[in-house]
Amino acid sequence: MTEWQSTPGPVAESRWRFPLPSEMPEGDLVTVGGDLEPSTLVNAYRRGIFPMEVTGLAGVMGWWSPDPRGVLPLDRLRVTRSMRQSARRYEIRVDTCFADVIRGCADPSREDGWIRDDVITAYTTLHELGWAHSVEVFDRGGGLAGGLYGVRVDGLFAGESMFHLKRDASKVALMALVDLMRTSGMPLLDVQWCTGHLETLGVVAIPRREYLARLADALGDAGFRAAHPHDPTFRRA
Repeated sequence: MTEWQSTPGPVAESRWRFPLPSEMPEGDLVTVGGDLEPSTLVNAYRRGIFPMEVTGLAGVMGWWSPDPRGVLPLDRLRVTRSMRQSARRYEIRVDTCFADVIRGCADPSREDGWIRDDVITAYTTLHELGWAHSVEVFDRGGGLAGGLYGVRVDGLFAGESMFHLKRDASKVALMALVDLMRTSGMPLLDVQWCTGHLETLGVVAIPRREYLARLADALGDAGFRAAHPHDPTFRRA
């Protein structure tokens, strides 16, 4: 299975008010608190915001809009010979074992791991509603070798986390995601921050304002205006 699930189910407007683009503070952290209900999560992604625990404050959920923002231009993914060779050894599937992938990403032994049970529950619910997706990499023995998960909103895929148990498995998952996005006509792959590792794969850092402009294009005028009904910052003539 290498296709997205069907059109996601509707979500209500969030009961929380996220800052408008013109109101966002300097720095990456926008606000704290709230909940992880589907309406909260989807509306946050539509506004260029995502949740992650605040470092050093266990249990405190922060809502982030990094400046600069890490994105992977689909035509800039750097595919090495090793990655191509590894891809031949694996089978790609989509949305067949989301729970296994997110739990692989949540392995508590991983450095800076923060994905708790409430996060797993929230994103599994999003998956069941058709918003969250996993790309899975299986070895020749049928074992899960790695994968990634994230949230799709129109032309945006917001990558949340990836993991691997075997060589290059997470990179092969990323290769498959890029191919899937190209096939689906999706232009924007968000990876949150541009780390040294991600930079070697082609990720670049862009100003928040530019990211929000690209998000507007990925969501379409109607979708972005619905997410920002009172902010003229990115309104089109």
